[in-house]
Amino acid sequence: MKKHVYSFGNGTADGDGKMKDTLGGKGAGLAEMCRAKLPVPPGFTISTEVCNIYFHNKNAVPAEIHREMLDALHKLEERMGQKLGDVGNPLLVSVRSGAKFSMPGMMDTILNLGLNDQTVKTLEAKSGNPRFAYDCYRRFIQMYGNVVLEVSKHDFDEVFEGQKKKAKAKLDTDLTAKDLEEVIAGYKKLVEKKTGKPFPQDALDQLSGARDAVFGSWFNPRANHYRKMNQIPDDLGTAVNVQAMVFGNLGETSATGVGFTRNPATGEKAFYGEFLENAQGEDVVSGVRTPHTFYELEKWNPAVYNQLREITTMLENHYRDIQDFEFTVQDGKLYMLQTRNGKRTGPAAVRIAVEMVGEKLISKEEAILRVDPQQLDQLLHPVLDPASKKALTLLATGLPASPGAAVGTIVFTADDAVEKAKTAPVVLVRKETVPDDIHGMEVAKGILTSRGGMTSHAAVVCRGMGTPCVAGAEAIAVSEHKKEVTVTVNGKSQTLREGDWLSLDGSTGEVFAGKANTLDADPSSGVLASFMSWADEFRGKFGVRANADIPRDAKAARRFGAEGIGLCRTEHMFFAEGRIEHMQAMILARDEKSRRKALTKLLPMQRKDFAGLFEAMDGFPVVIRTLDPPLHEFLPKREDLMVDIAVLPYADIKKKRELVATYARFGAEVKNLRTVLPDLLKRVEELHEFNPMLGHRGCRLGVTYPEITEMQARAIFEAVVLVAKKGKKVIPEVMIPLIGGVKELENQKKIVVKIADEVLEKAGMKDLKYLVGTMIEIPRAALTADSVAKEAEFFSFGTNDLTQTGMGISRDDYTSFKKDYEDKKIWPSDPFAVLDQEGIGKLMKMAVELGRKTRPDLEIGICGEHGGEPSSVQFCVRVGMDYVSCSPYRVPIARLAAAQAAISGDKSETQRTA
Repeated sequence: MKKHVYSFGNGTADGDGKMKDTLGGKGAGLAEMCRAKLPVPPGFTISTEVCNIYFHNKNAVPAEIHREMLDALHKLEERMGQKLGDVGNPLLVSVRSGAKFSMPGMMDTILNLGLNDQTVKTLEAKSGNPRFAYDCYRRFIQMYGNVVLEVSKHDFDEVFEGQKKKAKAKLDTDLTAKDLEEVIAGYKKLVEKKTGKPFPQDALDQLSGARDAVFGSWFNPRANHYRKMNQIPDDLGTAVNVQAMVFGNLGETSATGVGFTRNPATGEKAFYGEFLENAQGEDVVSGVRTPHTFYELEKWNPAVYNQLREITTMLENHYRDIQDFEFTVQDGKLYMLQTRNGKRTGPAAVRIAVEMVGEKLISKEEAILRVDPQQLDQLLHPVLDPASKKALTLLATGLPASPGAAVGTIVFTADDAVEKAKTAPVVLVRKETVPDDIHGMEVAKGILTSRGGMTSHAAVVCRGMGTPCVAGAEAIAVSEHKKEVTVTVNGKSQTLREGDWLSLDGSTGEVFAGKANTLDADPSSGVLASFMSWADEFRGKFGVRANADIPRDAKAARRFGAEGIGLCRTEHMFFAEGRIEHMQAMILARDEKSRRKALTKLLPMQRKDFAGLFEAMDGFPVVIRTLDPPLHEFLPKREDLMVDIAVLPYADIKKKRELVATYARFGAEVKNLRTVLPDLLKRVEELHEFNPMLGHRGCRLGVTYPEITEMQARAIFEAVVLVAKKGKKVIPEVMIPLIGGVKELENQKKIVVKIADEVLEKAGMKDLKYLVGTMIEIPRAALTADSVAKEAEFFSFGTNDLTQTGMGISRDDYTSFKKDYEDKKIWPSDPFAVLDQEGIGKLMKMAVELGRKTRPDLEIGICGEHGGEPSSVQFCVRVGMDYVSCSPYRVPIARLAAAQAAISGDKSETQRTA
């Protein structure tokens, strides 16, 4: 019969530290410590597989596995010389969870199991300490009653606090044995009232109930949320660890504590932890008493301190990683209850990895694999001071769209942001942002939206700029008209107005009322620089570029190690003051001559922008995408115009002047409002589309208006000439967006090549190399990639739109059902945040294979938001791409993810043949 229960104790164990899949992290650690002859109370572990069996068996453990558990219990009883439930010499045990991956506090624990009305008297007699015995029993009733019988912890707390008040006790430890007996009586009455049954007295029934409750806690709400947050699969299950009790609450010579072999917040090599004398484990972490530091432990019992330090140092050297350990001291004797690799912050993870290489504990390869790429976010952005956060009111939690801390006064419009940012930091609060807001977003310290997802406009732009953003905070009601934001917290409505202080944590999605303090990150720290240099060694030739639209972003990208620009979105350049009016004039033009006139005014502006990018990227490639969005995005909203036209006949002079200010760039004056606004509406109506995402945009604009492509190509290559003449190396790559097949690319490429060759030849630079390629963001382009590659010299996957078109979902509207899809496991994760490798990934892999079949030296990258998501980066390495491109602040994350893929031996599934 297959083994499901594994015993450990007295220096032997059925399992070992490598069996985390079977024993969970805690069980594997206990087995390994036993094998190392460390002082570990004996016990047994019920495997993680039984957790899945339990749920498949209608929440019941099969009889044969139950019998296997009883055999292990008998072995434990023989080791201890005690018997569970025996009145003369009772065995008491703890029952704890333990999944493969550490999930601290997410599942349930029960201590002192085996106590009942009879065995508590035996414990009192044997210990000679009535208070200890009744303290253990009241703890057991509370834990078992809450975890197994589902009686609210709050109800137990009311009974306990009532007794403290009656006894005039300040601390829990001030209660006498008599007081605790009254607590126990109150607990038992509460259990019977809530369940209709007396508290269970049979110890075997207690054990079965506790075991099943721990399995059941695998799917409690907090465990579900934690797994979702950390992408831990649901089918791993938790083990159940049953272990003989040792008691830290036996008196003043007993204690319990938790610790780390290094500081988990900073990474400093320092013995770090807390303990409490005369206490049990949950007292340390629950906050009911203030624990002492290990400095006090050394003074309290030097021998225990030295033994603990010696054991944990040995454990760190054995596991070659920071250890998170739990211990109990019973009557001066030390027992180890747990060891596992410790959770740590991003800064700590990097420091520990680098220092362990220096200590020759691990190799550089292992150091690179030790750090979760997402943790690097914490080193690259300012963060809110944790102490400061505690003092503020948490208003809401939205999506952590762009990491970092933002503190500023509230503004509700982009124009107000520009004006008020001159004198104070501002946070721009909107229902949702639009491209017109770019000038306000540029000066804001942070952005908060009540709508939108992780790839909404606000999210994408903020990540590119390195601006903290919380998106989709649906609990917040934003009134841009009233210039106020309202939220209900704990049943009370709170309204914040323009000028009030707001603090955002873009790494957690938290929104706080008030002014928090921030702590600056140090991206140039020596430890981080060393670590990233190792990552680059192992990453090899696989490139990491950045999405950047302006020179400032390009310089930031280089600072973070970008090896070029993988996406410059030229449309963002048109929204700036002094440019938007020329763009709008081009759109409103009724003939080619008028359009060219407006484009002539835009050309020198674009040329200057492109020159700035080329200079910043001296020697690295710059991919510039031609105009992509539909033209109506550059004009006033249709609905706003209709409202303004409707109110115009009733407007007083003040209102008319407001309208003139709004539409001045369209030639509006008080005397001509009645003609200018309807004419403008007519043009907006002509451009209006029911589904603009699939409408007249991208290469389709260039086909209809080739003069737009001509102007952009000329601006690009005149900038190339300007920068090259300064002695800098320029590597331009022109990207045509939204093609569905080779014919569209062929049409646009002819225009680009004609202009490029003309400009370069005139400058005497006809040998300067450049590429013309395309974005693969329409399924048909992927399916016909072999034909497309006849014209394309490079592919760049635009995975935002490829996900939309491939999955048939809108990234602007999917948030209305996203939670249902994730909760019901239809999606393993947000497909706009984490690449759908099974579906969209298959299209990409096919396109890589087809493209390289036609053009073996085809350069292939990705420029969607997935380019900075670790698992998506690793997919790109596997399918044989050349680079990823992401927002500047995610460049180090992509560099590390690519290095990890290379070290892990992810062989390219699509080998280049050239």
